[in-house]
Amino acid sequence: MKLHNSITDIPGIKVGHAQDDEALTGCTVILCEDGAVGGVDQRGGAPGTRETDLLNPINHVEKVHAVLLSGGSAFGLDAASGVVRYLEERKVGFNTGVARVPIVPAAILYDLALGRSDRRPDLEMGYQACVHATAEASAEGNVGAGTGATVGKILGIQQAMKSGLGMASLNVGGGIVIGAIVAVNSFGDVVDPQTGEIIAGVRSGKLGPFQLGQPGYFADTLAILRTPLGRAITRLMAARNTVIGVVATNAKLTKVGITKVAQMAQDGLARVIRPSHSMVDGDTIFALATGQRRADITTVGAYAAEALAEAIVRAVQMAKPAGGLPGLMKI
Repeated sequence: MKLHNSITDIPGIKVGHAQDDEALTGCTVILCEDGAVGGVDQRGGAPGTRETDLLNPINHVEKVHAVLLSGGSAFGLDAASGVVRYLEERKVGFNTGVARVPIVPAAILYDLALGRSDRRPDLEMGYQACVHATAEASAEGNVGAGTGATVGKILGIQQAMKSGLGMASLNVGGGIVIGAIVAVNSFGDVVDPQTGEIIAGVRSGKLGPFQLGQPGYFADTLAILRTPLGRAITRLMAARNTVIGVVATNAKLTKVGITKVAQMAQDGLARVIRPSHSMVDGDTIFALATGQRRADITTVGAYAAEALAEAIVRAVQMAKPAGGLPGLMKI
């Protein structure tokens, strides 16, 4: 199977984006209209989510019909209603006997500080993301949920860098394919998984005569945290971050199995974001299994972490400058 480094390499998965380029916010939908067994792993102290309790393996419903990733902080959860409406119109959902109820888990990130805080993803934007959904390879960078994403915010948004949305896919043999999509809006810095060097994050600056962070282009969030000033800043910081994403596979897994895959996928996040899962992040990773191939949970989970790490790196590599912040992708 020829892959396009996209989560849409998984049969049955579509991706659609909608955004407000002036307000620098947007949302991304991952459609699985035939249903996919869903799981989730949420870490960090500041999540914003919908329908995640339903994904607990002890609960009844097994399959979801879409996952929404959205900017707009808690306001952005409203966009999930547009996804529900789109699916209901197509009679997609869990059959309750009197109606088909679309199951649409969602997670949000905080992007209100970059563009306009008074315009956020809403029901109409969520619906439009579904209208634009395709099984073809999708755009990356400043699109959808990544439109207002930034990384490296310990010194404030003015010293951060533009991030975005990234994807990746891997063929692990035996016909098993794993894909990932992620919007990267982290408190910490993104590093090269091979070298450990920072590739996007907080930039050095000065406060009066004081150097903030290490000399050079990157200040290094971990280095700042070791200083009294860094610790004081962190105690005062609001929860304005979060990495949200989805890993998907064509493997046939139970709800317990796909939940373990979501947990293992978070290892990929920890490999490339320093620090990760903080009290001011709400890192949430969903996992979907479309059920075409038998597979080992450990193998799928191990490579889900690899795919997610690659997608995170691509999210910063494909980000263009916006909102006065630099990005690695030149315009």
